[in-house]
Amino acid sequence: MNIVTELFVVTFKIIWSFVLAGGKWFIRPREKSVEGQVCVITGAGSGLGRLFALEFARRRAILVLWDINRQANEETAEMVREIYREMNPSAGSSDSVQELPLFQLKVYTYVCDVGKRESVYSTAEKVRKEVGNIDLLINNAGVVSGRHLLECPDELIERTMMVNCHAHFWTTKAFLPKMLELNHGHIVTVASSLGLFTTAGVEDYCASKFGAIGFHESLSHELKAADKDGIKMTLVCPFLVDTGMFKGCKIRKEMAPLFPPLKPEYCVKQAMRAILTDQAMICTPRVMYMVTFMKTILPFDAIVCMYRFIGADKCMYPFLAQRKESTNNNESKTGI
Repeated sequence: MNIVTELFVVTFKIIWSFVLAGGKWFIRPREKSVEGQVCVITGAGSGLGRLFALEFARRRAILVLWDINRQANEETAEMVREIYREMNPSAGSSDSVQELPLFQLKVYTYVCDVGKRESVYSTAEKVRKEVGNIDLLINNAGVVSGRHLLECPDELIERTMMVNCHAHFWTTKAFLPKMLELNHGHIVTVASSLGLFTTAGVEDYCASKFGAIGFHESLSHELKAADKDGIKMTLVCPFLVDTGMFKGCKIRKEMAPLFPPLKPEYCVKQAMRAILTDQAMICTPRVMYMVTFMKTILPFDAIVCMYRFIGADKCMYPFLAQRKESTNNNESKTGI
């Protein structure tokens, strides 16, 4: 094709993509069914991971829950089983003929440290043997050290990078080959707005989330280059979520009502809508799209001025102070 002609075609496709994206504001895309599909969720023992498990259970997916905390993971599994029991179709109900029988709705739990690739690979092998092929991979597990850079032990920095970023490599390498073979699957990266823009005091966390987003975007392009359109990718970038992970984080009080911490339930419902409509990326709240765009066009000094005005430049300092006090108290108790 002549390069000029191709340029016109590309321009048309770009414009058409804007039209389609705008149309979704007015016509809500139909959500796909995940009934009977196998869904692996990392970090399922608490927070967003637990809520994702409950949402997928309500849609009759088969859950495979990974967490380093056995007890918390089992608690999530019991919540899932309760949802399954509540969905038990009435005998003879004509509208339940097509539903997956209750005995096939199962939840599997595995203790796995996603920060250790040997643990990921061995657990993935158990899943393949005991459950079978997976359809959805939700890379959700995450940690935060809560230390200033020069006060943070190297081991905690490495741990943050391993769990928040490197684990995505290990889980994807474990499950992607079968997805490629079948040209079917969905990989979800639960990142953070702090992987799109940064603030002071959480260098390791921001770096790990930037890495996770870079991995996700590069893999998305690789799948497109290989014409594997049956494998979907969704990037989830929420603002600070009220799960306790960043407890104490504060911005300027006059601006706080404009940027409140997100309710975990709201965050997961928005993410589920994006996943079930094969949306490539979801930022919550929507103002995060604007913040990210402004970061790309404004000079750095202008960004600093904005941060200081909003109070975002030192918003993590109260959180870091609380973490430090908590750590000191724990060390004191241990020493008694």
